[in-house]
Amino acid sequence: MKIIHLSDLHIGKKVHNVSMLPDQRHILSQILEIAAEHMPQAVLIAGDIYDQSVPSADAVALFDFFLNSLSALLSKYGGSIFIISGNHDSPERIAFGGGIMAGSGVYISPVYNGDIKPVVLKDEYGDIAFYMLPFVRLPEFRHALAAAGNEAVKNGDSLAAENNASDNSEDPEIKTYDDAVRAAISRMNINPECRNILITHQFVTGAQRCESEDIISVGGADNVDASVFAPFDYVALGHLHGPQNAGSPKIRYCGTPLKYSFSEKDHIKTVTLLDIGDKEAGKCAEILIKELPLKPLHDMREIRGKYSDIMLRENYENTDTNDYVRIILTDENFIPYGMPLLRTVYPNAMLLDYDNERTKNNAEMKSAENARGKSNMDLLDELYKMINGKEMSKEQREFASEIFEEISGNQKEVK
Repeated sequence: MKIIHLSDLHIGKKVHNVSMLPDQRHILSQILEIAAEHMPQAVLIAGDIYDQSVPSADAVALFDFFLNSLSALLSKYGGSIFIISGNHDSPERIAFGGGIMAGSGVYISPVYNGDIKPVVLKDEYGDIAFYMLPFVRLPEFRHALAAAGNEAVKNGDSLAAENNASDNSEDPEIKTYDDAVRAAISRMNINPECRNILITHQFVTGAQRCESEDIISVGGADNVDASVFAPFDYVALGHLHGPQNAGSPKIRYCGTPLKYSFSEKDHIKTVTLLDIGDKEAGKCAEILIKELPLKPLHDMREIRGKYSDIMLRENYENTDTNDYVRIILTDENFIPYGMPLLRTVYPNAMLLDYDNERTKNNAEMKSAENARGKSNMDLLDELYKMINGKEMSKEQREFASEIFEEISGNQKEVK
């Protein structure tokens, strides 16, 4: 079975206040051409359909165009589309109309309620079960899993009764995000003899991220270990923008179809095409993965050098000056009206920065000023909040204080 894996469309996104909608229409049309050429039996969209939970009318119209076009194409040979919500999406808005659309082969993850049933497709080797686990925040995970367990107990499910002995609104055993995802997967009743595919939107520990991703969402608190996905033959991940495997070729981020920040300037954007074969007992299914390149309407790149060199015709005449560019000037002196002048050659220039002795000294002074006068605990507080999006607990602060006191005592003894 051929499958296309997409994610993180971020429809409606603006980069440095520039709307990406024309670029997104261009790249989505290109994806439709790829689908028409390769005729996949399934297309998986692993979250972050939109860039905002309340998308603009233009963003909704563009996704409507893409979904209708893709559905019309796949319906010619009985193909299916699977869509889940990501951390940028509103799960309720994404799920709207899902029950009706399922009749047309478009399957949308409902708001997570602790109970995920697979959609089963068939090919010449038998069944392939598709499980859709949208992005869910930890408190919502706890509440949904506890509620689902209590409901199963009421309905006489003895296994659920054993696993949900308490009727608390939140499961006390689910302390971390990793615990929650493991619990969600354990409730799926996965048949190991079947080929199983999970579509989900998560940050797998050890995966490489970039600055365009939501730092709070992918902080340490929301990490999951790759081992949680052991029951699956393939895990179609969304969340991270760089195409990459997460510990195994069967656990994969396809990445964004477009570059959404200059931290992605070196990414090669592609469509992930899978060809899933047979599965032997006790083994994972045979999977062939291809990366099909995408060509953007505008590339995103950086240009570094002196103003006079950058504006020299021989240095830009063989390049695409319509690209989205960040220009880093190394001149020691400020260039008056620098951006308007640069845009006479690079009309889509997005950023102008300087990298010289003055900016380096300013950066060093700012860093020193920020740290000066702050205690070790204050600095640790700032670091913890930056990574996890919340303050340290009282217990964590007390533990850190003891460590600092121990270090300070050891230093005094050495002196």
